[in-house]
Amino acid sequence: MNALQNPLALLGRLLLAYVFIPAGIGKLGAGFAGTVGYIASKGLPMPEVLAVAAIVVEIGAGIALLIGWQTRWAALALALFTLMAALFFHNFWGVPADQVMTQKLMFTKNLGIAGGLLAIAALGGGALGLDGRRRG
Repeated sequence: MNALQNPLALLGRLLLAYVFIPAGIGKLGAGFAGTVGYIASKGLPMPEVLAVAAIVVEIGAGIALLIGWQTRWAALALALFTLMAALFFHNFWGVPADQVMTQKLMFTKNLGIAGGLLAIAALGGGALGLDGRRRG
């Protein structure tokens, strides 16, 4: 398994980054107003600021994770972001009955994604990235 550790770490980073970078890009431009509206619909303060913060975290930390730069910090930031998203946007315990299954699924997926990100934050992103090159 040692021979697979770095390629698997890279694949894990790529797959996780694929969750965040397109989502952040989708919030730019025409998607920004919808993002602000969705945040506001949840009763959160300063929805424009939170939308910008979401874009910065998803794209910025997503790219850092992708290229393996400051990988542990990027993974930690994305894990916290994902846990907050689960709590505020997928609160299956507070939605109408016809939405419970979908929101519970989204909540559970977010927990799993956060778990993977926390593992990267704890163990690092492997040697196949900018962090690995600096150590090398």
